[in-house]
Amino acid sequence: MASKGYIETDRQCRGIVEDARQGIFRPVYLLMGDEPYYPELVCKAIMEHALQDWERDFNETVCYGADVNADTIITTARRFPMMAERQLVVLKEAQAMKTLEQLSLYCQNPLDSTVLVILMRGTADKRKALYKSVLKNGVIVESPQLRDYEIPKWTIAYYREQGLEIDPEAAALLGEHAGTDLGKIAVETGKLLKNLPEGAKSVSVADIEKNVGISREFSIFELTKALSFRNASHALKVASHVGNAPKFAMPMAVSALYSHFYRILKYASLLSKGPVADDVKSRVLGVNPYFFREYDAAVSNYPLRKCMAAISLLCDYDYKGKGGDCGEASPADLLVELTSGILNL
Repeated sequence: MASKGYIETDRQCRGIVEDARQGIFRPVYLLMGDEPYYPELVCKAIMEHALQDWERDFNETVCYGADVNADTIITTARRFPMMAERQLVVLKEAQAMKTLEQLSLYCQNPLDSTVLVILMRGTADKRKALYKSVLKNGVIVESPQLRDYEIPKWTIAYYREQGLEIDPEAAALLGEHAGTDLGKIAVETGKLLKNLPEGAKSVSVADIEKNVGISREFSIFELTKALSFRNASHALKVASHVGNAPKFAMPMAVSALYSHFYRILKYASLLSKGPVADDVKSRVLGVNPYFFREYDAAVSNYPLRKCMAAISLLCDYDYKGKGGDCGEASPADLLVELTSGILNL
């Protein structure tokens, strides 16, 4: 089945991974999506458990879409395993294979003794035969790209899988560092786990700062917080440091600020309807209840008119940050100007 969102994708992939550990496989897997973490996780589990080490020489074939065609994959998939229960055929970067759709000829009647894994970036056309034939005879994993506001919630859940509680602020900081790259969060978490004291059960902002090498003090996350509370001196200080960072990109900063003020706007609209339960607030905002105090302050400091003005200002600086009518101002200058403009609304 194809998933409808990252929660469903996570649940589905856990089931597939557990089946692989138990030696349960389907004849065809189509692993696709804009976020590669889950497709690659499933592919890795299948490759790890489908064959014994001594069976791999004759029964495992791994190839790449740019180097093969459908005829080669079909011929390989139709072979019978040698001295093993099954053979494994893995097609990586399948989106690069020009004849990909022709694999439907095999997927309409796949062999039970072959496990064919089709791993691709992007999504297959759901109207065409390949997608339909795998849907009927195999498994489809569709992994959506998470939105930035979904990352902290995903991170908290991921850490719980590791037996750890992560501070919501630490999850937000890690999310800012990794963006929407779930694989990067997993890699950074792996490094962090090696450095935590034995028996540790929680992860703090200090742990993230120390082990991931990022600072809360000078981050977009800290800038949005300072703006929410209208802490002008701190906001301008953070903006100056963030803007002068080696990898700073104005469009990304504007995008983060836009998301923040859009959430303020949604929160104000929600509160205008009367008392609202915390679970409803969390669902609408896409943030942990830990941050409600900040958003309460932000709604007070940026009523509707000012919030709309801030969003309008962000649109102006998005244009400037992409090279439009900014004169000789550097990206750092633009971020400080933008921050000052918001504070003066």
